[in-house]
Amino acid sequence: ETHHLSEVRIVLLGSMNAGKSSIVNTILGRKEFDLKRSAQCVMRQGEVAGRKITVVEAPGWRRNTAVRNSTELLKQEIVLSVSRCPPGPHAVLLVLCLNVKSWNSEQNVLEGYLELLTERVWGHTIVLFTFRDALGDTTIEQYIKTEEYLQGLVEKCGNRYHVFTNKTRRDDSQ
Repeated sequence: ETHHLSEVRIVLLGSMNAGKSSIVNTILGRKEFDLKRSAQCVMRQGEVAGRKITVVEAPGWRRNTAVRNSTELLKQEIVLSVSRCPPGPHAVLLVLCLNVKSWNSEQNVLEGYLELLTERVWGHTIVLFTFRDALGDTTIEQYIKTEEYLQGLVEKCGNRYHVFTNKTRRDDSQ
């Protein structure tokens, strides 16, 4: 027996240019976001398959800028993102771009931003890898196995992850 929610609340977290707006477009099934950056959370709502969908996109951080060097507003908005869809999100999508050169350098920056959130968030977090094309013929499972940091992160999220191909338009299977 499957339980269907009549309302789904989702928060997207990730760096700038990770593909968050494309994901929102795909989730809502329309071209909703004008791809402008915002210093504050942006909430969009729609109806998909009879369900009310609320998506909150937190502002993105710079991939090479540690949390201690980011603005107070950015840190505050990331913290507040999970409370923007009361009583809380069903899912937090941690959007990670697959076209990074080194996860060693990304790790410290990413961890700094994730530490802004409470431990409770991990029970709702799904790692959403974007730019699948960057892997070529390698599967996401093979890729995760080669990256110790990603293995730990995916495990911390209860082994919940998905891969998103940003170039494919109107692919409802995603």
